[in-house]
Amino acid sequence: MQIKFNLGSDYFMENNTRGIDHVGVTVPDIEEATTFLKKAFNAKISYDNKKLSDEPLQGEDVEKTLGLKKGAKVIHLRMLSFENGSSMELFNFKNTEQREPVIVSDLGVQHCAFYVNDLQQAAKNFVEAGGELLTEPGELLGDAEDGAGGFVYGRTPWGMLIELLSYNPNQIDYPNDSEAKRFTP
Repeated sequence: MQIKFNLGSDYFMENNTRGIDHVGVTVPDIEEATTFLKKAFNAKISYDNKKLSDEPLQGEDVEKTLGLKKGAKVIHLRMLSFENGSSMELFNFKNTEQREPVIVSDLGVQHCAFYVNDLQQAAKNFVEAGGELLTEPGELLGDAEDGAGGFVYGRTPWGMLIELLSYNPNQIDYPNDSEAKRFTP
C-alpha cells in the first residue's frame, strides 16, 4: 500500500523527511505517565487513540503491524503534545513479557531529550514530578558542544531515561565538514 499526500510544494518532493513527528514510549500506566509528563514538561493530551475502556488491539494483524510478541494486547494509546517540538505516543500493553528500561549503552533508542530554557528549574520540576536525576546538572560534554550549555540525565518513575538540556546554538563549534546545523526548538 502506498500512501502519499500532496501538500502542494516542490520542496517536499526533494526533501521528503520533514522532521520527527513523535516518539513512542511504553509505560506501565498511562495516567501516571501523563501526570508526570504534565508536571515535568507541561505536556498536553492531544487524544487517546485507544481508551482503556475500549476493547484491546490484539491478534495476528496487530502483532505483525507493530512487531509484537504473540498474544500481546494494546490496552491504551495516548498522544501527548509539547509546546514546541515532537509529540510523544504512550503505549500500555498486557499479556506480554517486558524488559527493564534501557541504559545509554544499549542498542537502539535509549533516551529522549527536552530542550529547556532554565536547566535548574527544569531539573527541579523533574524531581518534584517524581523523576530522579542521575547527577546534578553539568556542562555539555564533547568538543563541539564544550561551553555551549548544560545538561542532566534523569529517570522517570517507570525508569525511562530523559535528558534535560539547554544550550546556545550559536556557541556550538561545528567542524568545517559539518553537513547541517542541529535542530534547536
